[in-house]
Amino acid sequence: MSKISELLGQIKNLQIQTKNLVEGIESGAYNSKFRGGGIEFSEVREYIPGDDVKRIDWNVSARHNSLFVKEFVEENELNIYLIVDLSASNNFGFKKSKLDLSFEVVVSLVFLALKNNDRLGLGIFTDQLEKFIPSKKGKRQLLRIIKELIEYQPKSKETNILKSLSTLKNKLKRKSVIYIISDFISDSYEKPLKILKLHHEVILINISDINEMKIPDIGYAYIEDSETEEQILVNTSSKIFQKQYSKIMNQKIIENQNSMKKIGVDIINLNNEESFDITINKYFRNKWRMKN
Repeated sequence: MSKISELLGQIKNLQIQTKNLVEGIESGAYNSKFRGGGIEFSEVREYIPGDDVKRIDWNVSARHNSLFVKEFVEENELNIYLIVDLSASNNFGFKKSKLDLSFEVVVSLVFLALKNNDRLGLGIFTDQLEKFIPSKKGKRQLLRIIKELIEYQPKSKETNILKSLSTLKNKLKRKSVIYIISDFISDSYEKPLKILKLHHEVILINISDINEMKIPDIGYAYIEDSETEEQILVNTSSKIFQKQYSKIMNQKIIENQNSMKKIGVDIINLNNEESFDITINKYFRNKWRMKN
């Protein structure tokens, strides 16, 4: 386990790295994308002297033989969840692993939420939702989330987005903005996304590495699936194989984008060709222009 001083040192460095995103996103673009107005129901709690009697829930009160009131929250107070894929395929990367890029993106969004005084929660998944931290405000929550990301050891190498998101939907108690950060190398997962989309704002952040799109020419070599550890021998020098591989990879990206477009879920594609803060800033600015 990291010592607290080491952890704070890591966070300090990450603050510097994520500064461009936090300061670069225009508050108007960020706020207009998600924030609404009015109030929405949050929960029922026990009556405290001084509470508005109009908010007493008489049905619940009758069942418990004690007074309970309905709690409401401002709709313009964002409830954000960062759902992070820690399966083994994210360890791939040439200059920087997909996992490292995911972590930088997550920490940037953590500091952005802190700056805007939003509630923030975390989910970690592989072939299931392994960890869930309910949303809260404040620096203590920020520290807890970053500490969990730094120290967490996944229980599985494999990915099952469908199963993970199906579990997630049962844990969300109020309307939320959900960022799902993953390389999305998994079987079909449209069904739980459709359900989440009914009640929440869902944004996929697709993490990839430019080298995944092509095979280096190194002759015969074994290619291993990082999740199943299965190996196959291929001739990487074959022009036919290289062309087929690139075609399959490009086709997967296009199919995923088309699937998300059909169900109305936004997807931000990140790789090591462009700094992630530039790509995410473009997303918010474009959404702001469309809304205005």
